Amino acid sequence: MIAFILRRLLLLFPVLVIVGIIVFTLIHLTPGDPASAMLGREATTEQKEALREQLGLNEPFHLQFINWFLDALRLDFGESLFIGKPVTEALLDRVEPTGLLTLYSLTLSILIAIPAGVIAAVKANSLLDRLLMVMSIGGAAIPSFFFGILLILLFAVVLGWLPSGGYKDLGDDPIQHFKYMLLPTVALGFSAAGLLTRLVRSTMLDVLNEDYVRTAYAKGLPERHVVLLHALRNALIPVMTVIGISLAGMLGGAVVVETVFNIPGMGRLLVQSVTRRDFPVVQGAVMTVAAIQVLVMLLVDVLYVYVDPRVRYGPE
Repeated sequence: MIAFILRRLLLLFPVLVIVGIIVFTLIHLTPGDPASAMLGREATTEQKEALREQLGLNEPFHLQFINWFLDALRLDFGESLFIGKPVTEALLDRVEPTGLLTLYSLTLSILIAIPAGVIAAVKANSLLDRLLMVMSIGGAAIPSFFFGILLILLFAVVLGWLPSGGYKDLGDDPIQHFKYMLLPTVALGFSAAGLLTRLVRSTMLDVLNEDYVRTAYAKGLPERHVVLLHALRNALIPVMTVIGISLAGMLGGAVVVETVFNIPGMGRLLVQSVTRRDFPVVQGAVMTVAAIQVLVMLLVDVLYVYVDPRVRYGPE
Protein backbone atom coordinates (compact mmCIF):
# COMPACT_ATOMS: atom_id res chain seq x y z
CA MET A 1 0.00 0.00 0.00
CA ILE A 2 2.76 2.46 0.90
CA ALA A 3 4.59 1.66 -2.34
CA PHE A 4 1.40 2.28 -4.31
CA ILE A 5 0.83 5.66 -2.63
CA LEU A 6 4.41 6.69 -3.35
CA ARG A 7 4.05 5.69 -7.02
CA ARG A 8 0.86 7.70 -7.33
CA LEU A 9 2.48 10.71 -5.67
CA LEU A 10 5.29 10.49 -8.22
CA LEU A 11 2.68 10.46 -11.00
CA LEU A 12 1.39 13.73 -9.61
CA PHE A 13 4.41 15.54 -11.01
CA PRO A 14 3.92 14.75 -14.76
CA VAL A 15 0.20 15.51 -14.45
CA LEU A 16 0.95 18.93 -13.01
CA VAL A 17 3.58 19.50 -15.70
CA ILE A 18 1.02 18.82 -18.43
CA VAL A 19 -1.58 21.05 -16.78
CA GLY A 20 1.05 23.76 -16.29
CA ILE A 21 2.09 23.62 -19.96
CA ILE A 22 -1.52 23.96 -21.09
CA VAL A 23 -2.29 26.84 -18.75
CA PHE A 24 0.95 28.65 -19.45
CA THR A 25 0.58 28.21 -23.23
CA LEU A 26 -3.01 29.44 -23.29
CA ILE A 27 -1.97 32.59 -21.47
CA HIS A 28 0.68 33.27 -24.11
CA LEU A 29 -1.78 32.57 -26.92
CA THR A 30 -3.82 35.56 -25.83
CA PRO A 31 -3.98 38.01 -28.76
CA GLY A 32 -1.58 40.88 -28.43
CA ASP A 33 1.06 41.60 -25.84
CA PRO A 34 0.33 39.92 -22.46
CA ALA A 35 1.62 42.94 -20.57
CA SER A 36 -0.66 45.27 -22.53
CA ALA A 37 -3.59 42.91 -21.98
CA MET A 38 -2.96 42.87 -18.23
CA LEU A 39 -2.40 46.59 -17.74
CA GLY A 40 -4.90 47.91 -20.30
CA ARG A 41 -4.63 50.58 -22.95
CA GLU A 42 -3.95 53.41 -20.50
CA ALA A 43 -0.63 51.90 -19.36
CA THR A 44 2.55 53.67 -20.35
CA THR A 45 5.43 52.05 -22.21
CA GLU A 46 7.54 52.13 -19.05
CA GLN A 47 4.85 50.32 -17.07
CA LYS A 48 4.55 47.63 -19.74
CA GLU A 49 8.31 47.12 -19.85
CA ALA A 50 8.45 46.91 -16.06
CA LEU A 51 5.73 44.26 -16.04
CA ARG A 52 7.46 42.27 -18.78
CA GLU A 53 10.63 42.33 -16.73
CA GLN A 54 8.75 41.37 -13.54
CA LEU A 55 7.04 38.40 -15.20
CA GLY A 56 10.09 37.41 -17.24
CA LEU A 57 8.26 37.94 -20.54
CA ASN A 58 11.46 39.07 -22.23
CA GLU A 59 12.99 35.61 -21.82
CA PRO A 60 12.48 32.67 -24.24
CA PHE A 61 9.21 30.79 -23.80
CA HIS A 62 10.74 27.58 -22.44
CA LEU A 63 12.75 29.48 -19.84
CA GLN A 64 9.66 31.39 -18.77
CA PHE A 65 7.77 28.15 -18.24
CA ILE A 66 10.60 26.44 -16.35
CA ASN A 67 11.04 29.39 -14.00
CA TRP A 68 7.30 29.72 -13.43
CA PHE A 69 6.78 25.98 -12.83
CA LEU A 70 9.69 25.74 -10.39
CA ASP A 71 8.23 28.66 -8.45
CA ALA A 72 4.80 27.00 -8.58
CA LEU A 73 6.23 23.85 -6.98
CA ARG A 74 7.21 26.06 -4.06
CA LEU A 75 3.63 27.46 -4.04
CA ASP A 76 4.92 30.76 -5.36
CA PHE A 77 2.62 31.86 -8.21
CA GLY A 78 3.82 35.44 -8.24
CA GLU A 79 1.88 38.51 -7.20
CA SER A 80 -1.61 39.53 -8.23
CA LEU A 81 -1.68 42.58 -10.44
CA PHE A 82 -4.95 43.93 -9.02
CA ILE A 83 -5.24 42.63 -5.46
CA GLY A 84 -1.73 43.76 -4.57
CA LYS A 85 -0.74 40.63 -2.65
CA PRO A 86 0.91 37.27 -3.46
CA VAL A 87 -1.31 34.88 -5.42
CA THR A 88 -0.89 32.14 -2.80
CA GLU A 89 -2.11 34.49 -0.07
CA ALA A 90 -5.06 35.59 -2.22
CA LEU A 91 -6.05 31.96 -2.85
CA LEU A 92 -5.76 31.07 0.84
CA ASP A 93 -8.08 33.96 1.69
CA ARG A 94 -10.71 32.50 -0.67
CA VAL A 95 -10.21 28.77 -0.08
CA GLU A 96 -12.54 28.47 2.92
CA PRO A 97 -15.81 29.46 1.16
CA THR A 98 -15.05 27.31 -1.88
CA GLY A 99 -13.85 24.35 0.18
CA LEU A 100 -16.87 24.42 2.47
CA LEU A 101 -19.30 24.87 -0.43
CA THR A 102 -17.77 21.89 -2.23
CA LEU A 103 -17.77 19.78 0.95
CA TYR A 104 -21.39 20.60 1.78
CA SER A 105 -22.52 19.99 -1.81
CA LEU A 106 -20.66 16.68 -2.08
CA THR A 107 -22.10 15.52 1.25
CA LEU A 108 -25.62 16.50 0.19
CA SER A 109 -25.31 14.72 -3.15
CA ILE A 110 -24.11 11.53 -1.44
CA LEU A 111 -26.88 11.67 1.18
CA ILE A 112 -29.45 12.02 -1.60
CA ALA A 113 -27.98 9.70 -4.23
CA ILE A 114 -27.06 6.57 -2.27
CA PRO A 115 -30.40 6.07 -0.46
CA ALA A 116 -32.38 7.06 -3.57
CA GLY A 117 -30.35 4.78 -5.82
CA VAL A 118 -30.61 1.82 -3.45
CA ILE A 119 -34.37 2.25 -3.03
CA ALA A 120 -34.84 2.59 -6.80
CA ALA A 121 -32.87 -0.60 -7.40
CA VAL A 122 -34.69 -2.61 -4.73
CA LYS A 123 -38.08 -1.33 -6.01
CA ALA A 124 -37.05 -1.58 -9.69
CA ASN A 125 -39.77 -0.78 -12.25
CA SER A 126 -42.17 0.36 -9.56
CA LEU A 127 -43.85 3.76 -9.40
CA LEU A 128 -41.36 4.87 -6.74
CA ASP A 129 -38.47 3.84 -8.98
CA ARG A 130 -39.83 5.84 -11.90
CA LEU A 131 -40.45 8.88 -9.69
CA LEU A 132 -36.90 8.80 -8.34
CA MET A 133 -35.47 8.44 -11.84
CA VAL A 134 -37.49 11.42 -13.08
CA MET A 135 -36.12 13.50 -10.22
CA SER A 136 -32.56 12.33 -10.91
CA ILE A 137 -32.86 13.20 -14.61
CA GLY A 138 -34.21 16.60 -13.66
CA GLY A 139 -31.34 17.19 -11.26
CA ALA A 140 -28.77 16.24 -13.88
CA ALA A 141 -30.46 18.28 -16.62
CA ILE A 142 -31.03 21.57 -14.78
CA PRO A 143 -27.87 23.75 -14.73
CA SER A 144 -26.77 24.61 -11.21
CA PHE A 145 -26.75 28.35 -11.87
CA PHE A 146 -30.35 28.30 -13.18
CA PHE A 147 -31.50 26.16 -10.26
CA GLY A 148 -29.74 28.60 -7.94
CA ILE A 149 -31.65 31.53 -9.45
CA LEU A 150 -34.94 29.66 -8.96
CA LEU A 151 -34.03 28.99 -5.32
CA ILE A 152 -33.23 32.67 -4.78
CA LEU A 153 -36.55 33.75 -6.29
CA LEU A 154 -38.53 31.31 -4.13
CA PHE A 155 -36.78 31.25 -0.75
CA ALA A 156 -35.17 34.71 -0.69
CA VAL A 157 -37.44 36.98 -2.74
CA VAL A 158 -40.91 35.44 -2.38
CA LEU A 159 -40.74 33.74 1.03
CA GLY A 160 -37.89 35.74 2.55
CA TRP A 161 -36.65 32.78 4.58
CA LEU A 162 -33.00 32.82 3.49
CA PRO A 163 -30.51 35.43 2.27
CA SER A 164 -30.14 35.77 -1.50
CA GLY A 165 -26.36 35.90 -1.39
CA GLY A 166 -23.24 36.73 0.57
CA TYR A 167 -21.13 34.80 3.03
CA LYS A 168 -20.54 34.55 6.78
CA ASP A 169 -17.49 32.88 8.28
CA LEU A 170 -18.19 29.62 10.07
CA GLY A 171 -16.20 30.70 13.11
CA ASP A 172 -17.98 34.05 13.48
CA ASP A 173 -21.60 32.87 13.40
CA PRO A 174 -22.30 29.20 12.56
CA ILE A 175 -26.08 29.69 12.29
CA GLN A 176 -25.80 32.58 9.86
CA HIS A 177 -23.08 30.70 8.00
CA PHE A 178 -25.39 27.76 7.29
CA LYS A 179 -28.21 30.11 6.32
CA TYR A 180 -26.02 31.76 3.70
CA MET A 181 -24.64 28.42 2.46
CA LEU A 182 -27.90 26.46 2.30
CA LEU A 183 -29.17 27.68 -1.08
CA PRO A 184 -25.83 27.43 -2.95
CA THR A 185 -25.27 23.99 -1.42
CA VAL A 186 -28.65 22.76 -2.66
CA ALA A 187 -28.10 24.31 -6.09
CA LEU A 188 -24.72 22.63 -6.55
CA GLY A 189 -25.37 19.39 -4.70
CA PHE A 190 -28.75 18.56 -6.25
CA SER A 191 -27.31 18.72 -9.76
CA ALA A 192 -24.51 16.32 -8.85
CA ALA A 193 -26.93 13.97 -7.07
CA GLY A 194 -28.87 13.32 -10.28
CA LEU A 195 -26.09 11.51 -12.11
CA LEU A 196 -24.90 9.76 -8.96
CA THR A 197 -28.38 8.40 -8.21
CA ARG A 198 -28.64 6.78 -11.62
CA LEU A 199 -25.20 5.22 -11.22
CA VAL A 200 -26.04 3.80 -7.78
CA ARG A 201 -29.24 2.29 -9.14
CA SER A 202 -27.46 0.76 -12.13
CA THR A 203 -24.65 -0.80 -10.10
CA MET A 204 -27.05 -2.05 -7.43
CA LEU A 205 -29.18 -3.77 -10.07
CA ASP A 206 -26.09 -5.58 -11.37
CA VAL A 207 -24.99 -6.65 -7.91
CA LEU A 208 -28.47 -7.78 -6.81
CA ASN A 209 -28.44 -10.30 -9.67
CA GLU A 210 -25.18 -11.90 -8.53
CA ASP A 211 -25.16 -15.50 -7.22
CA TYR A 212 -23.88 -14.60 -3.76
CA VAL A 213 -26.80 -12.21 -3.23
CA ARG A 214 -29.32 -14.90 -4.21
CA THR A 215 -27.49 -17.29 -1.89
CA ALA A 216 -27.80 -14.81 0.98
CA TYR A 217 -31.52 -14.55 0.37
CA ALA A 218 -31.78 -18.36 0.20
CA LYS A 219 -30.13 -18.62 3.64
CA GLY A 220 -32.95 -16.55 5.06
CA LEU A 221 -31.00 -13.36 5.79
CA PRO A 222 -33.13 -10.23 6.20
CA GLU A 223 -33.45 -8.07 3.09
CA ARG A 224 -31.93 -5.05 4.84
CA HIS A 225 -28.89 -7.12 5.83
CA VAL A 226 -28.40 -8.45 2.28
CA VAL A 227 -28.85 -5.07 0.60
CA LEU A 228 -26.71 -2.98 2.93
CA LEU A 229 -23.94 -5.39 3.97
CA HIS A 230 -23.56 -7.50 0.83
CA ALA A 231 -24.87 -5.68 -2.24
CA LEU A 232 -24.21 -2.03 -1.40
CA ARG A 233 -20.62 -2.57 -0.32
CA ASN A 234 -19.67 -4.13 -3.66
CA ALA A 235 -21.67 -1.57 -5.61
CA LEU A 236 -19.77 1.30 -4.00
CA ILE A 237 -16.53 0.80 -5.97
CA PRO A 238 -17.64 2.43 -9.26
CA VAL A 239 -19.68 4.91 -7.24
CA MET A 240 -16.57 6.04 -5.36
CA THR A 241 -14.81 6.70 -8.66
CA VAL A 242 -17.65 8.91 -9.87
CA ILE A 243 -17.75 10.72 -6.53
CA GLY A 244 -14.07 11.58 -6.97
CA ILE A 245 -14.70 12.78 -10.52
CA SER A 246 -17.77 14.72 -9.34
CA LEU A 247 -15.54 16.74 -7.05
CA ALA A 248 -13.87 18.27 -10.10
CA GLY A 249 -17.27 19.11 -11.54
CA MET A 250 -18.29 20.73 -8.28
CA LEU A 251 -15.15 22.83 -8.17
CA GLY A 252 -15.94 23.95 -11.71
CA GLY A 253 -19.60 24.51 -10.86
CA ALA A 254 -18.60 26.52 -7.82
CA VAL A 255 -17.25 29.17 -10.19
CA VAL A 256 -20.76 29.91 -11.47
CA VAL A 257 -22.61 29.26 -8.21
CA GLU A 258 -20.32 31.59 -6.26
CA THR A 259 -20.98 34.30 -8.84
CA VAL A 260 -24.76 33.80 -8.62
CA PHE A 261 -24.79 33.87 -4.81
CA ASN A 262 -22.04 36.50 -4.44
CA ILE A 263 -19.79 34.19 -2.41
CA PRO A 264 -16.18 35.45 -2.08
CA GLY A 265 -14.54 32.12 -2.96
CA MET A 266 -11.92 30.90 -5.40
CA GLY A 267 -14.49 30.57 -8.17
CA ARG A 268 -15.51 34.20 -7.99
CA LEU A 269 -11.87 35.24 -7.71
CA LEU A 270 -11.09 33.24 -10.86
CA VAL A 271 -13.92 34.90 -12.80
CA GLN A 272 -12.80 38.34 -11.69
CA SER A 273 -9.18 37.55 -12.56
CA VAL A 274 -10.11 36.38 -16.07
CA THR A 275 -12.10 39.59 -16.59
CA ARG A 276 -9.23 41.73 -15.33
CA ARG A 277 -6.58 39.72 -17.18
CA ASP A 278 -4.88 38.99 -13.86
CA PHE A 279 -3.00 36.03 -15.34
CA PRO A 280 -0.89 35.09 -12.29
CA VAL A 281 -4.08 34.47 -10.28
CA VAL A 282 -5.65 32.50 -13.14
CA GLN A 283 -2.59 30.26 -13.42
CA GLY A 284 -2.35 29.75 -9.67
CA ALA A 285 -6.06 28.92 -9.28
CA VAL A 286 -6.07 26.39 -12.12
CA MET A 287 -2.94 24.65 -10.84
CA THR A 288 -4.39 24.50 -7.32
CA VAL A 289 -7.64 22.91 -8.54
CA ALA A 290 -5.67 20.39 -10.64
CA ALA A 291 -3.53 19.38 -7.65
CA ILE A 292 -6.62 18.98 -5.44
CA GLN A 293 -8.30 16.75 -8.04
CA VAL A 294 -5.25 14.48 -8.39
CA LEU A 295 -4.98 14.11 -4.61
CA VAL A 296 -8.69 13.29 -4.35
CA MET A 297 -8.37 10.54 -6.97
CA LEU A 298 -5.42 9.17 -5.02
CA LEU A 299 -7.59 9.07 -1.89
CA VAL A 300 -10.31 7.24 -3.84
CA ASP A 301 -7.82 4.59 -4.99
CA VAL A 302 -6.66 4.06 -1.41
CA LEU A 303 -10.24 3.70 -0.17
CA TYR A 304 -10.84 0.91 -2.69
CA VAL A 305 -8.85 -1.45 -0.48
CA TYR A 306 -11.09 -0.82 2.51
CA VAL A 307 -14.31 -1.13 0.54
CA ASP A 308 -13.28 -4.29 -1.31
CA PRO A 309 -10.55 -6.46 0.33
CA ARG A 310 -10.02 -8.22 -3.02
CA VAL A 311 -8.36 -5.11 -4.38
CA ARG A 312 -4.59 -5.13 -3.93
CA TYR A 313 -1.89 -2.89 -5.29
CA GLY A 314 1.39 -4.50 -6.23
CA PRO A 315 3.03 -7.57 -4.65
CA GLU A 316 1.99 -8.69 -1.19
